[in-house]
Amino acid sequence: MVPRENSVAIVMPCLNEAATISSCVNRAHDALRMLADQYQLAGEVIVADNGSTDGSQEIAEEAGARVVNISQRGYGAALIGGFSATNASYLVMGDSDCSYDFVEAVPMIKCLMDGADLCMGNRFRGEIKPGAMPWKNRYIGNPALSGVLRFLFRTKIGDAHCGLRAIKKDALDQLSLSSTGMEFASEMLLKSVLQQFSIAEVPVTLSPDRRGRAPHLNPWRDGLRHLVYMLLLSPTWLFLAPALFLFSVGFAITVMLQLGGDAEMVWIGGYRFGDHWAVVASASMILATQAIVFWMAALMGSFRDGLLVPTERARYWLGFSRLQYWMLAGASLTLVGLFWAGTVTTGWINSNFAALNEIRTLIAAFTMIIIGVQVFFSGFLLSMIAGNRSRHSAVLPEFESQTPSPAIPPLNQPA
Repeated sequence: MVPRENSVAIVMPCLNEAATISSCVNRAHDALRMLADQYQLAGEVIVADNGSTDGSQEIAEEAGARVVNISQRGYGAALIGGFSATNASYLVMGDSDCSYDFVEAVPMIKCLMDGADLCMGNRFRGEIKPGAMPWKNRYIGNPALSGVLRFLFRTKIGDAHCGLRAIKKDALDQLSLSSTGMEFASEMLLKSVLQQFSIAEVPVTLSPDRRGRAPHLNPWRDGLRHLVYMLLLSPTWLFLAPALFLFSVGFAITVMLQLGGDAEMVWIGGYRFGDHWAVVASASMILATQAIVFWMAALMGSFRDGLLVPTERARYWLGFSRLQYWMLAGASLTLVGLFWAGTVTTGWINSNFAALNEIRTLIAAFTMIIIGVQVFFSGFLLSMIAGNRSRHSAVLPEFESQTPSPAIPPLNQPA
């Protein structure tokens, strides 16, 4: 094992790569020699074997690599195991199918030495050789997923799924990566963006797979997993954006129906809406409220677990989120809704139980009651996420160093 300071480890996952592993290891050694000559860096090649049965382990060792056996299957599991086996300062990852030239990792290490935390390869700025990437991946899959990444996370990364990349050991340790499958690559990049790491890109070349068999990557399955993982780390777009749309539509329809009085149909934007739409509006607002709570819970959990770095705006607004306020808001909405429904009931009783035509009002009133109950109990859920604290800002970094308000003690401590 190379010493931690001024050292590089090139890690490649391996599962039955007998046809190509020797060439990859040799090319990785070429890169290490260049790094030693140019920057006086020591280095080693690690093959993280995932249970090969074709003799890949022996071939890799003969080529000069250190083989680490990883029992848990999966691309991510192999890389996590390989990274854990070294104390090198700089880590390089790349496939063992000859699709990447490890010599192109040399400028990546230079970027890390110049201050970047993560350096990505960019195949679109480099070269994609004929037959190296299926047309649906090149013109649809990769551009679409990279575009979604840039949109959701406000980053300028041009190739989000390049398999050749380099990262500092210290930065890797901060990420606490856990994905065992192909989404490991997305997890590394997304968490780096969320942690506001310095990220660089260098052009690289993608060559055709030389193994002579189908790749382990499944474009549709793994592409969907990448997309889902991006959404998991973007609670604002996953929960809040659709919630605001649903609530706005539901609230607008409810208000217009209430203003319509006894009219059987109400005109909204050139279309007629009747009592049936009151049910749709109610469902929209109830679902929206639940999604907003999901957003709050996901956001707080991300802050607590260090997945997201809270902005000053987030710190400011979360400072207003306390259990007492949620309870008060929920109870108020519930009581107003009960009073509203009670006025309808009183009018019905006073009419000697005559025919009742207040369906819109009753739906709106009971919608308010349901939302009030949701809000009331959501405060308790958020306090649990905050570590059983009344103040939900307890999830924020450095909260413990602040002097807590004596008027609002932790829930698990006496007042």
